[in-house]
Amino acid sequence: MASQWANFLLNLGEWRGSFCGFAPDGSIADTTPSILSLEAGDSERLVHFRLRRYGPEGLDGEPIHEMAQDYRNLGKQVVFFANGTFCKGSMQVSPCAEFGGEFGFVDQDRRHRMVQLHGTDGTFSKLVLIREFRNGGAGEEQPPASLDRLSGQWSGEASTINAEWLEPTIEQASFQICRDGEQGFSWLTQIGNQVSELRGALESTCFGRTIGAQEQCLQLLPDGGFNLRPVRVNHRAAFQMEAGWMPSPGRMQRLIRRYDASGAWVSATQILATRSEG
Repeated sequence: MASQWANFLLNLGEWRGSFCGFAPDGSIADTTPSILSLEAGDSERLVHFRLRRYGPEGLDGEPIHEMAQDYRNLGKQVVFFANGTFCKGSMQVSPCAEFGGEFGFVDQDRRHRMVQLHGTDGTFSKLVLIREFRNGGAGEEQPPASLDRLSGQWSGEASTINAEWLEPTIEQASFQICRDGEQGFSWLTQIGNQVSELRGALESTCFGRTIGAQEQCLQLLPDGGFNLRPVRVNHRAAFQMEAGWMPSPGRMQRLIRRYDASGAWVSATQILATRSEG
């Protein structure tokens, strides 16, 4: 089984794209063109990271922000799966501290990433979508996510990495996403023997709320993505946050990051699934 470092190396390349912030109504409020490069160094355990973000002139102008870093190891807060997809975030929910996570999906010449941020009181504050295309590759933008595009019976494999043990546990997974009337939806997921169900309703074309003990928000995104998050996180109640992406109409990746009742990160799961025909 490949190591975390080998999985990380599947992200090597020059990735051209954009960082998009969202307004409260779900529309894109700002877009910053970007070039991110991950380049192998001259030793076995060295990767050079460089990120340049640009102004209104786009990639032909001068960068308005630039940062660089060398990686020789990976922190405990990030886990990489076998196809290069990764998930990272805060290790612990703490009172009066900001909290956040990043979901990074990889599929051939495409990366679809999102950063989810919560303020010092635990309330959701911002979502940033990062759509990236490998320079010289054949990656394409996907249609915006909708309930109709997500709906169906899906099956595949789930890989779960525990905070204390980085070797993944592999289980069969299936889920069904259904519309319930004009605005309602249901979401039934089975991973191994564990079954969970969400029900909710859309409030607009891109926002929905779940019904239950813990209120969650479903945000449908451009490029076939979605974010399913708690409205608020705290260090006294277990919760999970999730993102998904459809790199093509019949395939979906999901990432689920879980926290226990003390607010500590406990595991992350990747689901790779295909939609059943008919």
